[in-house]
Amino acid sequence: MRLPVLVTLLWAVAANGVTAEDFMIDFHDADASAWYPINDGVMGGLSSSALTITDQGCGRFAGEVSLANRGGFASVRTAVAAGDLEGAAGLVVRVRGDGRPYRLRLRTDGNLDGIAYEAEFSTEPGQWIELDLPFAAFRPVFRGRPVPGAPTLEPGAVRQLGLMIADKKAGPFALEIAWIRARS
Repeated sequence: MRLPVLVTLLWAVAANGVTAEDFMIDFHDADASAWYPINDGVMGGLSSSALTITDQGCGRFAGEVSLANRGGFASVRTAVAAGDLEGAAGLVVRVRGDGRPYRLRLRTDGNLDGIAYEAEFSTEPGQWIELDLPFAAFRPVFRGRPVPGAPTLEPGAVRQLGLMIADKKAGPFALEIAWIRARS
């Protein structure tokens, strides 16, 4: 490639920046330590979870939900850079679950607690499925309860992305995630 063409291409990328359509969490080269668990132990529960990377390059959110001590949820989160989802209309995820329902959760701050925006989805045992989750389907919640009058989710303000299970059923769970990407 000639130098003027290369310079023009680099300038075009720099001028346009990264778009929401470039946002993708692909677990092939991911660092599992970027995902941290927040389980019901924060309120005395005994549930456990972690996100690991499989040999096939998928994320695996797995653990055990316990209802003891008024528990009942397990979750993991990772940081999202401010503006990464600016202009996006939703997220598309490719998952293989165990038949239990899960929640994809977004937060517009870096805090442990506060309003989250979540979309619940069902899984088919052992089947890979792609889910289209428009941001309009994400409902504001605080500690699992709806928050009437909460601000509308602003995609460009998203700072955290997480997965949660809170189906009021004790026992082991496992959800594999091939990727998560933004869509316009």
